[in-house]
Amino acid sequence: MGQKILIADDDYLLRDLLRDILEKEAYEVIEAEDGNQALECFAAHPDLDLILLDIMMPGKGGVEVLKEIRRTSEIPVIMLTALGDTVNELKGFESGASDYVAKPFHGRVLLARIRAALAFKSKAAETEKWKIQDLEIDLDGHRVLVRGKEAVLTNKEYQLLLYLMENRNIVLTRDQILERIWGFDYEGDIRTIDTHIKMLRTDLGHCGSYIRTVRGTGYVFQPEEPA
Repeated sequence: MGQKILIADDDYLLRDLLRDILEKEAYEVIEAEDGNQALECFAAHPDLDLILLDIMMPGKGGVEVLKEIRRTSEIPVIMLTALGDTVNELKGFESGASDYVAKPFHGRVLLARIRAALAFKSKAAETEKWKIQDLEIDLDGHRVLVRGKEAVLTNKEYQLLLYLMENRNIVLTRDQILERIWGFDYEGDIRTIDTHIKMLRTDLGHCGSYIRTVRGTGYVFQPEEPA
């Protein structure tokens, strides 16, 4: 069989349609009919390559499911949304969605989005490095380089940097950062985020300016475009 895709949607007719489209392209398909079942399938199939995730599902909604997945995995996730549902599209992107497809959709368009997401995943796995301007992360070596010189970060600073870079140009609220890096059960002061961001900026030298403050909201990783 080919690459493995999880379809999570409460509409069984749509799941049947998606299965037919994907299996004709030699993808292996797994199905879930609600958010809880989607998380069970995700845990039971560590070899998944991509997830198609409906935003509106009974029980846990798609955004909530995505947040839980992103705590442990960067698997490509394409959200399925209602046409013109801008609010939920933004929530999906803010939670780490790779892409979204609005219903109703054309099968060829969906397949193109799937191929693009899988190609990006494959390229990232091959390089095992992220580089944006003067900042580079060696994922395999767990090292951060600023103009080729290693920056020494604490584990929390490293996690923060990864999360911000994964969501480049997307504003992350303090609550989102706290939930992702410190976990749901953290009972400390939310201002610890500001303290860690300040230390991270210092440790990154001039690349610390890539992390911008969004007053009253949180932070965004947004380097200035080269002149």
